[in-house]
Amino acid sequence: MMHNHREGQRSTEAEAKLEAEIEALTSQEAEAAATLKKKIPLPLKVFAILCIVAGVAILPMIGFVIVAMVIAFREGALADDSTASTVLFFALLAILALLTVAFIVFGIRLLRDKRRFAAQTAELLTGLMVAGILCDIMLFGLDGTVLFFVAFIVFLVVLTSYLDPSLADERELQRKLRDMETREDAEDGTLGRDETGKGFIALNFFNLFWIFTVCCVLGLIIETVYHFVVVDPGHYQDRAGLLFGPFSPIYGFGAVLMTVALNRFHDKNVVLIFLVSAVIGGAFEYLTSWFMQFAFGIVAWDYSGTFLSIDGRTNGMFMAMWGVLGVVWIKLCLPWMLKLVNLIPWNWRYAVTTVCAALMIVDGAMTLLSLDCWYQRMAGKPAETAMAQFFDRNFDNEYMQERFQSMSIDPSNATRAN
Repeated sequence: MMHNHREGQRSTEAEAKLEAEIEALTSQEAEAAATLKKKIPLPLKVFAILCIVAGVAILPMIGFVIVAMVIAFREGALADDSTASTVLFFALLAILALLTVAFIVFGIRLLRDKRRFAAQTAELLTGLMVAGILCDIMLFGLDGTVLFFVAFIVFLVVLTSYLDPSLADERELQRKLRDMETREDAEDGTLGRDETGKGFIALNFFNLFWIFTVCCVLGLIIETVYHFVVVDPGHYQDRAGLLFGPFSPIYGFGAVLMTVALNRFHDKNVVLIFLVSAVIGGAFEYLTSWFMQFAFGIVAWDYSGTFLSIDGRTNGMFMAMWGVLGVVWIKLCLPWMLKLVNLIPWNWRYAVTTVCAALMIVDGAMTLLSLDCWYQRMAGKPAETAMAQFFDRNFDNEYMQERFQSMSIDPSNATRAN
C-alpha cells in the first residue's frame, strides 16, 4: 500500500510539474504576443525606406533597358547573339523587374509593421533571387553578382525568422513540450511523421535534408550499377556529381521534389503517383541538362534518337523510370527512410544535421566553382584571381575529367555573354 501511495504521489507531482511548465509557456506566449505588437526597430525601418527608395529609382532604369533591348532585337542588333542567350537576358531583366517591385512591397509592409506579410514577401524575394542566380550563372558564370545574391538570400532567411512569429517564437515557446513529445516519438519510431495527417512526413528541413543526402548516395549506386550492367556491360564508370563524396545530386533533388509533390498522395492510386512522378522527373531531368549545358557547356547525358526523346535531355523510357521510382519511393522507401533517420539519437539530430548540411553546402559550392574554372580553362581564359589559381592547381582538367567521367565540356555549347 505504501508503495502504491508513493507511486501515486510521484505521478501527481509529475502532472503538477507538467501543468506548471504549460502555464509558464502560456505566460511566455502572452509576453511574446505583446512583444510582437511593438513597432519594428529603427534599423529595420531604415532598411525598409532604402528598399522603397532604391526600388522606385531602379525600376524605371530596368524598364528603359527592357525597352532598349526590345528595340535592338527588332532592328536585328542582337543577331550575333544566340537565341538562348537573348531569351535568358530578357528573362533576367524580367526577374530583376519583379525583384524591384517585390522590394518596394517588402519595404512598405515593413514600414506598416505587417510582419507576417513581410515574411511572405521575403520568401518571394528568395525564390526570385534563386531564379536570378541561375540566369546569371548561365549568362556570366560565377561572378560577384551571384555572391551578392547568395549573401542577400542568407540575410532574408534570417530576417524571415525574425519577422514571422511562427518561425521564431513558436520554436522557443514550445521547446519543452516538443522535447517531451520528441523523446516519446523517437521511442515509438514515428518521429518525423506529419502530425496534421495531410501527408506522410513533415516537410521540414531535417527530413528533406536527409532525404536529399540518402538519395544522392542511393541514386549514385543505382546509376553506377545500371551503367555497369546495361549501358556498357562490365565497364565501371564513376557517375558522381559532386567534387567530393559518393553523391549524385540530381537524384537527391529529384527525391526532394518527389517527396514535396507526392507527400499527400502516399495513400493514393499507384497509377496517379506514377504519372505525376514521370512528369516531375522528366521535367527536372530536362531542366537540369538545360542548365548544365547553358551555364558550363557540359553534356552529362544525351538521349537523342531514343524513344520519345525531348531534345536529347530526357525520353519516354527514363520518364517511365522516374514514374516507377516515384511509386517505389512513396509506397516503400519513404517509410524505410523515416525509420533510418530515426536511428539518429533525437538529442543529437539537430547538431548532426547542421554539421552535415554545412559540409554538403561547401561540397556543392566547391563543385560549382571547380566547374566554372574548368569552363574558363577550356575557353582559353587565364586564371586571374587567387581562387581560380587554387582550383587550377588542385582540380585541373585531368582531375575533373577523371572525377566527372560521364561529363563532356564544350564552351561553345554555353550561352555566356562573356
